[in-house]
Amino acid sequence: MKKDRNNIDRRSFFRLVGGGVMATTATIAGCTSKDPKRGGSALGEVPIGKMTYRTNHNTNDEVSILGFGMMRLPLRQKVDGTGEEVDQEAVNELVDYALAHGVNYFDASATYVRGWSETATGIALSRHPRESYRVATKFSNHNNTQWRDRKEAIALYERSKRNLQVDYLDYYLLHACGVGPATYSTEKDIDDEFDTIDKLILKERFFDNGMLDYFVEERRAGRIKNLGWSFHGKVEVFDFMLALHDKGRYHWDFVQIQLNYVDWKYASGWNVNAEYLYGELAKRNIPVVIMEPLLGGRLASNIEYLATRLKQQRPNESLASWAFRYAGSFPQVLSVLSGMTYMEHLQDNLRTFSPLDELSEGEFELLADTARRMKEYSSVPCTACEYCMPCPYGIDIPRIFTHYNKCINENNVPESAQDENYRRARRAFLIGYDRSVPKLRQASHCIGCDQCVHHCPQAINIPAELQRIDIYVDTLKKEA
Repeated sequence: MKKDRNNIDRRSFFRLVGGGVMATTATIAGCTSKDPKRGGSALGEVPIGKMTYRTNHNTNDEVSILGFGMMRLPLRQKVDGTGEEVDQEAVNELVDYALAHGVNYFDASATYVRGWSETATGIALSRHPRESYRVATKFSNHNNTQWRDRKEAIALYERSKRNLQVDYLDYYLLHACGVGPATYSTEKDIDDEFDTIDKLILKERFFDNGMLDYFVEERRAGRIKNLGWSFHGKVEVFDFMLALHDKGRYHWDFVQIQLNYVDWKYASGWNVNAEYLYGELAKRNIPVVIMEPLLGGRLASNIEYLATRLKQQRPNESLASWAFRYAGSFPQVLSVLSGMTYMEHLQDNLRTFSPLDELSEGEFELLADTARRMKEYSSVPCTACEYCMPCPYGIDIPRIFTHYNKCINENNVPESAQDENYRRARRAFLIGYDRSVPKLRQASHCIGCDQCVHHCPQAINIPAELQRIDIYVDTLKKEA
């Protein structure tokens, strides 16, 4: 008889905990990695009852250092063949397993997974006691202008709670501060403190509609336990948001930033070095949630000779574990998010954080040197967040960049016909490109409309990068 996955009772939950070792063995032995970016996973028992927790001094609740990012949920084809949908059964299984092994922080958004993230998260979590998990979601109006109206904005907030099936939100974020709509009004009087275009966008998204004050009242009423914001953008916006905290106008319970061993000193585009971001938050004793610890998967399959150095130090651990240990080794960090699609991703991360073995001084130095060497390669700093999608001309922007970066990591980007491995690398690149990206969705179809640029939190000049890759592909084809 098929198991009913819409509900889970206490006995079933603890049976899942007790069966953790058996489930681990069966899952790993029966499959290979479906995502080559992960660089493999270490075999072995998944610890139970050993998760590392950090205490949020604002609410005194304990939060798992591993947070489940609900932005890369598993999908499946619809039965009628009309497209894709969330594989809810697989999501339920992942969430059950995560909770059974100590994960209690789940980060969703109304914009993730084509808008399905909150609903799928709510279905999975509502099958468990409310006190067993902390749920985070976001006021995500950075890709739209319609929610500037207060009534529309409140409706967005209430819809999030309904989709998540909760009466209160443990963590609520103003989403992607520093990123805004491509168009905005400049007719309004601008206060001295809103003295740049970026701050003007911030003003329209959160201040003019009164929503920030509304969320403060919701926190006072207990319907929001922790109010914070996530940051992608220019340093002026980051400093401005912290100035509001310093002046006592708004108290931030937490802030979400991008932090990894590359972005610590070498953030790309308009993004700010994580060294500065973390330092400013630590000065103010503001808890930090980390996003993009793997830099969109790029740190899970490093450039071959750099990966070898890390493997020599810890041969039985994945490359991803280095990046996660790095992010978790900072004391002000409350939780490190990972968007986990497959069970093997979750199991590998559970080994890393159960318990967390913080980096030694020598390991910090090794990763700093790895970051310096990585900057010498011309990969695209794409994290596959898909904020640029859908492209109005059907181009699969994230998949194009993913293929290009993967080939760089695997040394399959041929540079000269004089190279010994040129023919092999050329063939691998072109065949892999056609297999990864349908021809009608490849870079050659970009017309440079620039619509994607305004939504990219990494400030990538997407049309320019697509053109660069297209020229490179065309060159390889002509050398046949």
